Amino acid sequence: MKSHSTGGALIKDPWDVVVGVVLLGFALLLLFYLIPNYIGQPPIMQNPMMSPRWLPTIVGWLLLVFSLLLITQGVLVVDDGEDSGRRFERGPWLRFALMVLALVVYVGFFELLGAIFSGILATLLLFIAHPVRTWWVYSLVIVFPVGVSLLFTEVMNVPLPMLPF
Repeated sequence: MKSHSTGGALIKDPWDVVVGVVLLGFALLLLFYLIPNYIGQPPIMQNPMMSPRWLPTIVGWLLLVFSLLLITQGVLVVDDGEDSGRRFERGPWLRFALMVLALVVYVGFFELLGAIFSGILATLLLFIAHPVRTWWVYSLVIVFPVGVSLLFTEVMNVPLPMLPF
């Protein structure tokens, strides 16, 4: 049986704590400075979920909760270097380049091609970056962008350029 003693150290995984504190800082900045000062709220609303502050506030609170969980993990869980699934492994540079290219394509062609076509191109690049062996999964290249675009336009009433025509 292997011992996981850290010599009584308060912090057992310093990287988790550092990343958690940085994310906690971003969450607090988002929740208590950026959202209240830079996202306007209409004076009269029928539903609070229609507020432009609603989604950023949800993201901010989720970021805050997960950053606290990460800090707690860094204090309680020892990272002993074993294959615990917590180790970060670098992938090939081509994969990273294709993921960056997918972001550039999505942002660059969003206004020109619309949310659906730019989303399809970006999703296809992401699927190429992470080779998928099952052919039917490539149908999600169309389903994801169409579904996300319809969610934003039809459910959340966010105006997006859907198609180039």
